[in-house]
Formats: sequence, structure tokens, C-alpha cells
Amino acid sequence: MLRSALRHGLIGLLLTTPVLAAPTAEQRGKAFAQANCARCHAIDRVSASRLKAAPPLRTLHRRYPVEALGEALAEGIYTGHADMPAFELNPDQIHDLLSYLKTLE
Repeated sequence: MLRSALRHGLIGLLLTTPVLAAPTAEQRGKAFAQANCARCHAIDRVSASRLKAAPPLRTLHRRYPVEALGEALAEGIYTGHADMPAFELNPDQIHDLLSYLKTLE
């Protein structure tokens, strides 16, 4: 009897406890931007870029369709401002970063 009540109580607790959700593509993209871009670029909707020559990420869609950036990110970005490091993203990182950039449009 006690075992049955305990089992039912634990099942009820599991069903009512919110599950920690995995980060969304947008969240992973923002984390990528924070780790790799924020040193120079503004990565949010309002801040100024730390490096004047580095455009805020929120303005990229005015220059390029965000969807078209995927190929450039896969091949590697070797241009930009003089201080920009060269890097290549894997397909998951590209998806995540583009998902985040879409939220800034």
C-alpha cells in the first residue's frame, strides 16, 4: 500500500515538474555570437559595436539576405574588418547563428 502510494506520488511529481528544455537554435546562435562575435560586434538590438568598423549583427539583413549567409559561413569568412579572425562554421552552428540573426531583423 505504502509502496503504491509512493509510486503514484513520484509519477505525479514527475508529470507536474517542468522539464528543463534544451536550448533552442536561437539561444545556441546567440551563445555562439556572444562567444565569437561580441568582442567586436554588437549582438543585440540596441548596443553599439565595440569596434567601430564592425557592423552590429542586427544590421546584417540590410546588406545581405540572412538565408544567403549560410554558404559564406560554411566556406569560411576571411574578410570583414581587418581585425576579424577567419573562421568556418559547421552546419549546426550555421543553422543556429542564422536562426538567431533572423530574430534581430
